[in-house]
Amino acid sequence: MTACLAAAFCGMPALAAGLNEAEAVPHLDTHGKKGYREFLAAGEHRAFIIAPGGTWAWKSDEVTADSATDEALQECQQQTGQPCVPYAVDDRVVFDAKRWPTLWGPYQGRAEAGKAKTGKELGDRFFDLAIKGPADKSMKLSDLRGKVTVLHFWGTWCPPCRREMPELQKLHQELGASSGVQLVLLQMRENFATAHQWAQQQHLTLPLHDSGIKDVGSEFLTLSSGKPILDRELAVVFPTTYVLDKHGIVVFSHVGPIAGWSQYLPFLRDAAAKSGK
Repeated sequence: MTACLAAAFCGMPALAAGLNEAEAVPHLDTHGKKGYREFLAAGEHRAFIIAPGGTWAWKSDEVTADSATDEALQECQQQTGQPCVPYAVDDRVVFDAKRWPTLWGPYQGRAEAGKAKTGKELGDRFFDLAIKGPADKSMKLSDLRGKVTVLHFWGTWCPPCRREMPELQKLHQELGASSGVQLVLLQMRENFATAHQWAQQQHLTLPLHDSGIKDVGSEFLTLSSGKPILDRELAVVFPTTYVLDKHGIVVFSHVGPIAGWSQYLPFLRDAAAKSGK
């Protein structure tokens, strides 16, 4: 029997959470927690696998626990570029909480990053967008190299985007000013004034950046070269988020709202400490 939403890794046991505590499994949304409870009710020789961003898979009723783990890891990996790791095997939590926030690494060195192709997939150097900063100053996304960048595409017309904003506000406050991490929130299909006014009405102090888009009919952003790029080439749906390391390399991406942004704080700190070498 199997269930999956979408790399192999065997962690040391972590005893912080009990096997039956679905709320303790990191990055799972409501559907993922339901899947974990189904895993708990399944037969032996079972394994539950997770990946940063909320992908999960499980397998049960295999010949051995090892084969259940291998099958679930393979199924999870087919659905995400993030590394999948075992969380629980049979009646044991085997999750390695210490290594979990390091899974965006290892990070590319300067020479390797310099050769990376431009794109939006993991390992690509993200498109160099021409934008404006919070002080209405023209800038390029590449100006932020040397910092980890959380690049977030959103709009006030998008209900999931609006619901996610308090979580991003909390992350921004937890990061602080000297974290080496920069949030860049770019409005889509509306002008900056509309986005800024809504954020003020919600008492949000997030660092909003201007994508350059002027109205609901605008579909193109501008690259630093002056060439246009279609917004749907960057984000199939909204919200969409990318995390770029200090060289501008994509180390994480997520389509749709993220449940529990604070859970990503250790990942961001790891990238800030280790990338950019």
